[in-house]
Amino acid sequence: MGDGKDLLENLSLELRRGTLTLCVLSQMAEKKYGYALVQSLEEKGVPIDPNTLYPLLRRLEGQGLLASSWETDGPKPRKYYRRTPYGDEVYRQLKTLWAGLSAGIDNLLKED
Repeated sequence: MGDGKDLLENLSLELRRGTLTLCVLSQMAEKKYGYALVQSLEEKGVPIDPNTLYPLLRRLEGQGLLASSWETDGPKPRKYYRRTPYGDEVYRQLKTLWAGLSAGIDNLLKED
């Protein structure tokens, strides 16, 4: 058997991985660049490593859930992301699924 700490870290990572997409989509109604998104998530209690965020943003863009644009009028160019109309719809559906799932999980955990 593996080390208990390693197992807990792996299970925690799996749990977070499954929820980060919803967390990121929730913050993308308005355009944001990566670092601003990291800050926004951290302020709301969902820390995310930039090495996790940027590949996730690219994946969501590739899936058509986010669109990106470059802004070059500031001191340095920044790539901004925003939910697409398709991303809005998927976000609404995921939010509904999450509400049902989290309510069920809450009920299960109250049994302890």
